[in-house]
Amino acid sequence: MNASLPSTTSRELHFENGTAIGISNRWHQGQYCSILTTAGIVGCGIYDLKTPAEFGQAIAISKGTPAHPLTEPEDLFDSKIVGLTPKAESFGIRIGMTGREAVEFLLKAGSQLPG
Repeated sequence: MNASLPSTTSRELHFENGTAIGISNRWHQGQYCSILTTAGIVGCGIYDLKTPAEFGQAIAISKGTPAHPLTEPEDLFDSKIVGLTPKAESFGIRIGMTGREAVEFLLKAGSQLPG
């Protein structure tokens, strides 16, 4: 069997409140993307919220569709937040805001973290 390896890319993304890392992972018939900040993650619907909530992590997710999946981190910019952990909510993130807005809240929160 000669299957190709899955692909992964990461790059710096610049926002008003700072810089984050955009990540895209793809494999046969699957993909996910995320934007990683110091304070937490804005990601696609592949992320579970229960476990990160138990660990006090800030995660906000958007959801693509089979016809229009979220594959690149930039796809999250205009997507709507459909779920979040209590920690993400404590940073001001709300259901219905855009992924870009959620990243800005996480970057602002990250700038206020100690050390």
